[in-house]
Amino acid sequence: MAKGNALQAVLDRAKVGGEPAPAPATPAEAPPARGTQGARQGTKLIGGHFPPEISTQLRILAAEEGTTVQRLLAEALDDLFVKKGRNRVGRGVV
Repeated sequence: MAKGNALQAVLDRAKVGGEPAPAPATPAEAPPARGTQGARQGTKLIGGHFPPEISTQLRILAAEEGTTVQRLLAEALDDLFVKKGRNRVGRGVV
């Protein structure tokens, strides 16, 4: 009856009149995403797709400098803003 995992077994039993299917988790019951709920409040995600070498190089630089990729990206964006005649805005980046 089961199709390979415990969740599927529960769903299969619910279909044939066995035990009821579990109720879906409400947002209050869902666990927080790795402790980031408060830390990312008031921020916006900025992303892009780059070759794997860029990701590797950023992670190596972050490790060598004892910082995070996010802080390195904020520094790079601030440098770009200055180059283009804009104000720095990366202060306070976590």
